[in-house]
Amino acid sequence: MNPIKHLFGVIEAAAASPPVRAAVVHPTSATVMHSLQEALTHRIIEPVLVGPERKIRAAAEAAGLDLGGCRLIATEHSHAAAEAAVRLARDGEVSALIKGSLTTEELMESVVCRQGGIRTDRRMSHVFALEVDTYPKLLLITDAAINVRPTLDEKRDIVQNAVDLAHALHISQPRVAIMSAIEKVSSRLQSTLDAA
Repeated sequence: MNPIKHLFGVIEAAAASPPVRAAVVHPTSATVMHSLQEALTHRIIEPVLVGPERKIRAAAEAAGLDLGGCRLIATEHSHAAAEAAVRLARDGEVSALIKGSLTTEELMESVVCRQGGIRTDRRMSHVFALEVDTYPKLLLITDAAINVRPTLDEKRDIVQNAVDLAHALHISQPRVAIMSAIEKVSSRLQSTLDAA
């Protein structure tokens, strides 16, 4: 299969596969509902909406989205929604978590919780997928959202996570660039030593 070079290719590839059952955690804004509508239109996900039912229904109504075919698991608030969604993932009822109208920190607290979370031996990380007009390929940038001061071992995990994602996007030989504030290795700048 050809490597995916553009974000639209990611959508096309996802649409060509069966929908992923995903917990949409605390989807209580019209913005999240518009994104949900896009995912449903492309048949990318089979959503399980987790959060306060009244707020979810109000957000769907504001976005003009019919929730008729969606499973809804009612919780009292966002923290309970995060815990319930992680439980669904841990129990194999969903294959993905989608962040709705709650903070990343609140969701991640439940994800990485030692008792009841879904952490693994490898450090979790975030990847931005970007298209740049002046570059012909998809760029994957990590980690700009979860790991603030990763250790060298955690940086190894972050790179491996990005490589694994590239492979999932059918990029068989991804090129990895380790970025730092300067171009040369310097004993005064730990990030250059880690990159080396």
